[in-house]
Amino acid sequence: MKTTADRQSLSYVSGTSSVPLLGETIGARLDHTVALHGDRPGLIVRQQGIRWTWRELAERVDAFAAGLVALGLRPGERIGIWSPNNAEWIITQFASARAGLILVNINPAYRTSELEYALNKVSCRALVTATAFKSSDYAGMLMSLAPELAHAAPGALKSARLPSLELVIQIGARTIPAALAFEDVPGLGGAPERARLAELGRQLQFDDPVNIQFTSGTTGSPKGATLTHHNILNNGLFVGEAMRLTEQDRLCIPVPLYHCFGMVMGVLGCLTHGSTMVFPGEGFDPLATLQTVAEERCTALYGVPTMFIAQLDHPRFAEFDLSSLRTGIMAGAPCPIEVMRRCIEAMHLSEITIAYGMTETSPVSFQTTPDDPIERRVASVGRVQPHLEVKVVDAEGRVVPAGTPGELCTRGYSVMLGYWDDAERTAQAVDKAGWMHTGDLATIDAEGYCAIVGRIKDMIIRGGENVYPREIEEFLYRHPKISDVQVFGVPDAKYGEEICAWVRLREDETMTEEDVRAFCRDQIAHYKVPRYVRFVEDFPMTVTGKMQKFLMRAAMEKEIIGSRAAE
Repeated sequence: MKTTADRQSLSYVSGTSSVPLLGETIGARLDHTVALHGDRPGLIVRQQGIRWTWRELAERVDAFAAGLVALGLRPGERIGIWSPNNAEWIITQFASARAGLILVNINPAYRTSELEYALNKVSCRALVTATAFKSSDYAGMLMSLAPELAHAAPGALKSARLPSLELVIQIGARTIPAALAFEDVPGLGGAPERARLAELGRQLQFDDPVNIQFTSGTTGSPKGATLTHHNILNNGLFVGEAMRLTEQDRLCIPVPLYHCFGMVMGVLGCLTHGSTMVFPGEGFDPLATLQTVAEERCTALYGVPTMFIAQLDHPRFAEFDLSSLRTGIMAGAPCPIEVMRRCIEAMHLSEITIAYGMTETSPVSFQTTPDDPIERRVASVGRVQPHLEVKVVDAEGRVVPAGTPGELCTRGYSVMLGYWDDAERTAQAVDKAGWMHTGDLATIDAEGYCAIVGRIKDMIIRGGENVYPREIEEFLYRHPKISDVQVFGVPDAKYGEEICAWVRLREDETMTEEDVRAFCRDQIAHYKVPRYVRFVEDFPMTVTGKMQKFLMRAAMEKEIIGSRAAE
């Protein structure tokens, strides 16, 4: 993969490649993978004891897709899935694509009001749901929203609060009276439904929508990013290309399927390369992940930084032989340099890559490669992905010189169709020239490497100085006692904003606030030294590991106001 940078060293790059874009649907690619690698292992789900070849997986997908057709679901209709990681998720992902349906990913952490919003926003006609996971009683929450499920005939729900939802398919034991058991759906399809699927295979287009993913909604209600076969299939392809995946690779996927990291970078990355998908559990558990990598001899591993930290710091870490590991991806949040170095040295991830993107761009726009010097792989998110353009602009929308911070904008095959039923917010995000405005602050150097400085809304302006939290975080990660750190701004009467650091220490270590400030003095500019330091056990974050700094900021503001009132 080559990257072309503007001759005048402006912050504009475009990715080229000898590998062309795939002009096919996800269903067609599944057929292709089965033809090439049908007898190779396709799916391993540790907690379910499942070990299927690609052909066995495809047979189950086709049977479930035929069942969905028999239930009367038509192309373009929305089918939600609300479940932790399991084989049924994978089957539903591929079967919905086969049947021309639009799969709606529902966050496993959602509660009733969020579920109600998601189902109604996109008018889901069907929902595949787990029964329960950890503290989430999915069946109970769904029944509270639609008590009509207690008496309705399966497939004929008429709910006052969920007017579009007619059909519920339950994974596991059926505890919802009006639900169909997941395992019974494949038996509903026969020869006519199989013939209909074959016909759909010829009719469906790769630009058809196939997936809706809700953004985290840290400001306002969540938005449903609508993605096509072309968007996500090609992104899976090129993410895998950057990692040099082959059919010999076994990818451990502890990240959630409801998010692009799991279902695109994981599932579709494996699909396009014939690699094996290995799931260590329903949700992330550091011990289960380490055990799975060792037992299954996984060659690749995905995770957000907090996941890798949890594995590295696990008291039983040294027990596991991780020498089979070669590559993987750390993404989803800024990747601390020291954590990357520990992954390379202690986990044998010599070719681990860093990836950057967002749901609205399918997701990956930048990724490092194994050929990148180690300094590049720990200090940047790599170079632009093939067939994409990226620019960095100032507040007036002008492209800035190389190395100058500004807002990152992406254009190309990966940009979403738009936010479902939300033309106004779509227009705010994607301009008339097709550029997706990410809201991220970044720099692109003269060689095309991108560094994410932070979020526009997270940038701290202290006494007129622009302060980028990421820079301070990277510095603090160097301290041997610090395991994790998050830096953000809080209001200040004198300087406008002051700097606050939340610090999580390594096990059995102690520090004081003054220790942290002393470590910073004479090493970074005085105005970057945190005024407020708090030691915490964990951080508020989304299911995918993205830090929720707005919650940290709110907690600190409340504390500061309280302390001032007490003075």
